[in-house]
Amino acid sequence: MSQTVEKNTVVSFHYTLKDKETGSLIESSKETGQPVTFLVGAGEIIPGLEKRMLGMSAGETKSIEVPAQEAYGPRDPNLVQKAPREYFQNIPLEKGLPLQAQTPEGGVVNMIVVDFDENTVTVDMNHPLAGRDLIFEVEILDVREATPEEILHRHAHGPGGHQH
Repeated sequence: MSQTVEKNTVVSFHYTLKDKETGSLIESSKETGQPVTFLVGAGEIIPGLEKRMLGMSAGETKSIEVPAQEAYGPRDPNLVQKAPREYFQNIPLEKGLPLQAQTPEGGVVNMIVVDFDENTVTVDMNHPLAGRDLIFEVEILDVREATPEEILHRHAHGPGGHQH
């Protein structure tokens, strides 16, 4: 009996991600040759994708549509903010430039430069895929029972498991 994707299984899959509206390719795990391995139920991949993979088994391929609110959420206009230009000293600014900032807690915030002038820089801290409906072409490579250790640590270990 081949294992299906369900809670507390470890799944390896390849995917190709496209923007539903434009059909343009965003990224593909096949380019890197590294499949994604995750523990089902641990919140390691976007919820709308995980939910729609339940019940699939190794060798299966599927085109999965994930609406924005179940992917990276809607765009939040409050996340587009102006900051003083002096915060960005020594950075050759250009529109579309991705930047990272450190939070006081030591986390990392990703942002994109939207606009700038002599005094201010406008940055967008929304996820680049926020507000976009996504299509994942998914190919399940392997499904197995998670080990007790993986369930305890809430993520997949071993081959293809990623470290946090």
